[in-house]
Amino acid sequence: MRLIVAVARQRVTGSPPSRSPTEPNQFELTQTERQKACAWRCESGGIRMWGNSAGNNSSSNILFSETRRIAVHDFQFIVEPYLSGVRIDTFLNRHLRNYTPWRLHRMVTEGQVIVDEMPAEATQRLFRGQVVRIHLVEPPDKLLEPDVAPLKIVYEDPWLMVVDKQVGLVAHPVGEFQDGTLSNAIQHHLDQQTKAKGLLRPGIVHRLDRMTSGLIVITKEHLSHRLLSIDFQEGRTQKVYLALVEGRPEFSTRVIDFPIGTHPGGNSVLMSAKPEARNPRDARTDIRVIKRFDNCSLVECTLHTGRNHQIRVHMAEIGHCVLGDDYYDNDGSIRHATRFQGDEPTSQRHALHACRLEFRHPILETWLKFHSAPAADFWALRDHVRPKQSNGRRYSSNAGDEPHAQDDS
Repeated sequence: MRLIVAVARQRVTGSPPSRSPTEPNQFELTQTERQKACAWRCESGGIRMWGNSAGNNSSSNILFSETRRIAVHDFQFIVEPYLSGVRIDTFLNRHLRNYTPWRLHRMVTEGQVIVDEMPAEATQRLFRGQVVRIHLVEPPDKLLEPDVAPLKIVYEDPWLMVVDKQVGLVAHPVGEFQDGTLSNAIQHHLDQQTKAKGLLRPGIVHRLDRMTSGLIVITKEHLSHRLLSIDFQEGRTQKVYLALVEGRPEFSTRVIDFPIGTHPGGNSVLMSAKPEARNPRDARTDIRVIKRFDNCSLVECTLHTGRNHQIRVHMAEIGHCVLGDDYYDNDGSIRHATRFQGDEPTSQRHALHACRLEFRHPILETWLKFHSAPAADFWALRDHVRPKQSNGRRYSSNAGDEPHAQDDS
């Protein structure tokens, strides 16, 4: 059996080999990776057949060539060990994430789901190794609105993709940002890989602030999302950021481990490393000074935890806030945010960029490394730092207007 996967947009350490000259838009897995992929599909579960877009031979297509083909709206799953014992609608909802349990339950009661060649019952529980087939007679009912927006994809395969996120994109719909997000753009990208919309749904494993740029990984299916999320939660990945901060730190390296909790002022978006912070949790950021300029410095920040606004809060707490930060001042206090008065969200970025991301591929088990350089608007903030004031505090002339609802994790 031959397995072809989507083309990787950028060569990375541990990535599959380069594409064949006879197949300019695809590449083949190595024998070891092919065996691991087959084991994933045959033992761990997962969708057994995906259809590529009819008449579309673009490099974003994903094609599994099977000895037995299945109709475009028929999907087959094998029950994973960790889902053994769950109800059938819950199981299907884990894999078909653009469908609500209610709609999946209705298709089960209508006889559209088969378990081990027998019609499924609405309250049936599934167990490891059972084969589940569903005929999708209804469209998704919680589909993200697709958004045709440019994406800088640095890597992609059948299970995940890594994107270099531009400034101004929220990771997923939240609060007043219900469309135009990174997830909406990726939903459109995934819809081009299947014959029907909504068969794939982007899985956000970690998040970046709207005004933070850089690398973020998104999964395409349930098992990869689950395994990669566990690795992020248990610190088995590496996330490194570049930041321009105010002032000239006297240290070369430093470990900041102030616990971070919710700011006591009442707005749950704001975070604090002060003793009075609510529900504080352990947080650690390793800082390395790369270069000192006249009024600011370039630092490298390695995260060991993923608290909301972690780098920004930690740097502000030690007196070196991130340039352009509209929230956190140099003593850890909260700046005045005019958005609370009804202003439009800011278009001014802050000088924080996710420059390096490393993790183990959840299916192929290879260690992947990705690098990204900051754009010109990152460096432009260096020219807008006010000199140190007489009261000992420094201010950026580019403080924005809008609080952020996402994580710097």
